[in-house]
Amino acid sequence: MWIETMPMQQPLTHLQRHTWEHRFANRAKNMNASEIRDLFALLDNSEIISFAGGFPDANLFALPQFRDGYQKSLQDSPAISLQYCASEGYLPLRRWIADFMRRQGVVCSSDNILITSGAQQAIEFLSRLFLEMGDPLAVSKPSYLGALQIFDAYEPDYRFFDGDGVSMASPGAGKAQPLKLIYANPDFSNPTGETMDVTARRRLIALARANDAPLIEDGAYSSLRYEGDPQPTIMQLDIADSGSIETSLVVYCGSFSKTMTPGMRIGWICAASQLINKLTLLKQSSDLNSSTINQMVMHRVADEMFDASVNTSREVYRQRRDNLIRALEDYMPRNVTWRKPEGGMFVWLTLPEGIDAKTLLAKAITGERVAFVPGRPFHADGSGGNTLRLCFSSCAPELAREGVLRLARLIAAETAESDAMAQAST
Repeated sequence: MWIETMPMQQPLTHLQRHTWEHRFANRAKNMNASEIRDLFALLDNSEIISFAGGFPDANLFALPQFRDGYQKSLQDSPAISLQYCASEGYLPLRRWIADFMRRQGVVCSSDNILITSGAQQAIEFLSRLFLEMGDPLAVSKPSYLGALQIFDAYEPDYRFFDGDGVSMASPGAGKAQPLKLIYANPDFSNPTGETMDVTARRRLIALARANDAPLIEDGAYSSLRYEGDPQPTIMQLDIADSGSIETSLVVYCGSFSKTMTPGMRIGWICAASQLINKLTLLKQSSDLNSSTINQMVMHRVADEMFDASVNTSREVYRQRRDNLIRALEDYMPRNVTWRKPEGGMFVWLTLPEGIDAKTLLAKAITGERVAFVPGRPFHADGSGGNTLRLCFSSCAPELAREGVLRLARLIAAETAESDAMAQAST
């Protein structure tokens, strides 16, 4: 039997490929690849010691409880667990979160809670709701890269404040237009690991009130404190002044990603009910609802063992933080500085002027087989080239010490080369 065959399709040449850039909306022009996401592939390379991705330790996940939770949800409630649910989220989980927030000093109910696909979606919804092109937006300097990537799509006019909540000089300084939105990561912040004291938190509340601007409080790491006295949430302080969550300008974004597991993508927004109602419409138009069965399982596991799980993580991460700090003290050149964080997952390094961390990263990977995240992408104004972030949560202690030794050796060599070039130029 004769069968007509089609000629083999040849690979498209560069000129034959379509170009998509001119078809994109203007906001897509500011969407750039995350330097952290680009580094995730390194985690599968056993030859590279990675301080890059801010991952919790997978060995701490409550695997038996999650496995049991899925089995029970499917056995006991298959018609619910595999079905759509309310866009606001699974009610028992929202009630659990409301109780958790009350333990943080925030008096609220389930009507003040919206379940999101991680805190990242929460920040995206709030940006979509409040920001338009050119709106003044206040962020810390440096600030969480994932939030900056979201904000960039809306082309804001960035303003800045430091770790003490003090406004800094910025491109928008001196302009009459008031702030439209404020974003803060006050507890063990990503990337610096710093924690705002009560005075700094009150400064941000005063800034929000003076501008009548919503203040996003990103509490992703707030449960991971290893030492020192807990600080009140910004929302708690504002409610104490304003009288109720319904009159608070603070919007709290929480997440189970750092305390339980990131893979289930369960986060939440806690805010005034009127705002929650509006955000629910965004949730409906975005993905209808977060996975029902994931919410059910998270409720089961959190209700059973949240505090115990967090306490275990605190102890493990505290030891890893201390191990990393000791390694930095033992090996790093004296012209490299850092602070010991009271919690969280990160240590922030400042290198000598003239050393670019992104250039250093390329040499670190190819030469010393160690990875980190350069600091410049955490700065909305493009500064911070001589800074970098180290994550200690998912790196075994012996590997962490070896990684710091390798990195210190490279920094010392780069410093010597930079000094030699400076002397030669004079």
